[in-house]
Amino acid sequence: MSRTRLVALDVDGTLMSYDGAVSDDVREAIGDLVAAGVHVVLATGRGVHSAAPVARDLGLTEGWLVCSNGAVTARLDADEPAGFAIVDTVTFDPGPALRAIAMELPDALYAVEDLGVGFRVSDLFPTGELSGEMDVVGFDELAATPATRVVIRAPGASPDEFHALVERVGLHEVEYAVGWTAWLDLTPGGVSKASALEEVRRRLGVEPFATLAIGDGGNDLQMLEWAARGVAMGHASERVRAVADEVTGTIDDDGALTILRGLLV
Repeated sequence: MSRTRLVALDVDGTLMSYDGAVSDDVREAIGDLVAAGVHVVLATGRGVHSAAPVARDLGLTEGWLVCSNGAVTARLDADEPAGFAIVDTVTFDPGPALRAIAMELPDALYAVEDLGVGFRVSDLFPTGELSGEMDVVGFDELAATPATRVVIRAPGASPDEFHALVERVGLHEVEYAVGWTAWLDLTPGGVSKASALEEVRRRLGVEPFATLAIGDGGNDLQMLEWAARGVAMGHASERVRAVADEVTGTIDDDGALTILRGLLV
């Protein structure tokens, strides 16, 4: 049995395929790790309202969730009405960033996380791209709402154009991750999956050397660097693979499964 005691797992593109499927083998491996006393923590860009059902589907009924790219930390609790209790949140003023981006992309879609519920949005997003309840509100209301996470979506733009936009407007006061489509996530400055996982590690009393993380996206960079053993999925970008200690198979190969099973040997 590995000496690893805390396993941090990204969800989309790592445990779950892009069409929303998780293999039974992954569920079984996670169950075996929990039974062996390993702390399995989902660390995701998803809001807690979306991450908690994934945890339940994986058989996780207690433990910790790092959500909204580290801005929200929750504890799974079957006695809570929603199945979780929010423990920590970090918010920021999204107004300056939203206004700067709106000047460049006036037709973009904007969403501010409605904690534990869904999103307040400037208009409806393409079907399936956001989860939870959607409340369409005016741009000024969005810009004035303290936020744990902001999503900016420009269906007609490319990720490269988003990267260039971020550089032009100088988003230095918030952390950001550009998705595989024209999708930009903004979270409070200095907040990442890694910063939240470090707090969870301390709460659990796990030694730094006993940590492992698996991820595939730009929002996983700090997490892979934080972990004693950072594993990138095989389909991750060159930048993500470069910061990892090792690279496993792709999501199509169930690459995370190889690592999870290896911990049980």
